[in-house]
Amino acid sequence: MTRSRTDRTLRTWLLSVLMWAIAVLFALPLLWMISASLKRNIDVFTLPVTWIPDPVRWVNYADVWAGDPPLMRYFANSLIVATVAVAGELFTSSLAGYAFARMRFKGRDRLFLLYIATSIVPTQLLLVPRFMFFQAVGLYDTLWALILPSMFTVFGTFLMRQHFSAVPGELAEAARIDGAGEWSIYWRIYLPMAKPVLAALAILGFVWSWNSYETPLIMLSTDENYTLPVGLTRFVDGDGGLAGGLSMAAATSSVVPMIIVFLVFQRQFLSALSRTGLK
Repeated sequence: MTRSRTDRTLRTWLLSVLMWAIAVLFALPLLWMISASLKRNIDVFTLPVTWIPDPVRWVNYADVWAGDPPLMRYFANSLIVATVAVAGELFTSSLAGYAFARMRFKGRDRLFLLYIATSIVPTQLLLVPRFMFFQAVGLYDTLWALILPSMFTVFGTFLMRQHFSAVPGELAEAARIDGAGEWSIYWRIYLPMAKPVLAALAILGFVWSWNSYETPLIMLSTDENYTLPVGLTRFVDGDGGLAGGLSMAAATSSVVPMIIVFLVFQRQFLSALSRTGLK
């Protein structure tokens, strides 16, 4: 018994050490970015890597937030795009997920499979048609060109459909007997039960929208409309090269909102993954 307990303790310690080693390995790029954000531009890419900046330049953060190019403007654009896109995605995905899971209509399952099949189309193939469409309707070089496509996602619909399919159907039947319509059943019964899944979808949608680079690069042409991923490339030195210290300070600042969102909703996120059977 003692030997068995000792073996389990040893395995636990070895597994813990391994997990910590992997965590540190994945954290190294983030630690390097933070370190580089406090260095002079000429010291960022020197080898061997100096992890402790000398001198420490806190002024880098003041320069990127108060200087030119306007990081505050890029930050505000990204926040607007991510917030509105996530709100729209939660609404449309929950509606479509409820319809595919609980409403009965001819060809429902085939339509759902067809909708899921559209996810195999690479996003890059849609950039040119979207560019031409938004240019034709006058939305090119506006934030709406980024928001509207992000409000309708296959993954969000799939996630919500999986959740609503697991909810007992007797709840809807009882509500219908009491005279409730489909909208009331969706809004008052099923949607409140989906809060953990909605939180998980909000986290994923926010991260995808916040980090999107290709779409803003194609859809935006005015500096004042740029989002953070595109705006980060605007930090250059006097010779036109990348200003390493300033760009890393801006990149570090851009990571903070994602960390905050995850820390706030992490419990709901893990609960949603377990409920929908995703690993």
